[in-house]
Amino acid sequence: MKKIYYLATCSTCARIMDELKLEEKKFILQDIKTESISKEQLDEMKKLAGSYEALFSRVALKYKTLDPKPSTEAEYKKLILQEYTFLKRPVIIFDNQIFIGNSKNNVAQAQAAIK
Repeated sequence: MKKIYYLATCSTCARIMDELKLEEKKFILQDIKTESISKEQLDEMKKLAGSYEALFSRVALKYKTLDPKPSTEAEYKKLILQEYTFLKRPVIIFDNQIFIGNSKNNVAQAQAAIK
């Protein structure tokens, strides 16, 4: 599978997608704001990532208002399914590999795998 979960209004996602030339490589693009993540999609991401926590964004503005903060896998999963901003972006799935987030190292690893 070649898929990317991203936010169309996110300049960082756009920069990474342009840098990796994902559209040329026939990736399926899913804007998570306009097309919600399904439970099945999230479960597939979790299988590749190892945990829902690895997919969870603690820099989302809504995270700061959460009280109590999530502490279990079930809580992370529930929050990601309820609110798209809790998914760390972008999530790039290439074959059976997953690359989560926008760290320089992560983008470099995705680029190496995709080439």
